[in-house]
Amino acid sequence: MSDVVAQAVAAMNEKLGGGGIDGIAQFNIEGEGSMVVDSDGAREGEADADVTFNADADTYREIFDGSLNPTSAFMSGRLSIDGDMGMAMKLAATLA
Repeated sequence: MSDVVAQAVAAMNEKLGGGGIDGIAQFNIEGEGSMVVDSDGAREGEADADVTFNADADTYREIFDGSLNPTSAFMSGRLSIDGDMGMAMKLAATLA
């Protein structure tokens, strides 16, 4: 597992407070790998996801540390989203 993905998994699990989500989300980190979030929390890997987020490592780092709002990242084109936009909005609220 790349250090970037490992940091993303740790940050997401912290944001989730040890819980999970209804459904499956995949976060693709350009050039580093992927993270899956489901009812068990976050882990490295890929899955048949309900929603997929795509961004570079710097964008995810800024989202997880709170310096970039996920909605702003999407609106500015730094974050792309494919799939269930309702689930994306719920996750954005968790990350904000």
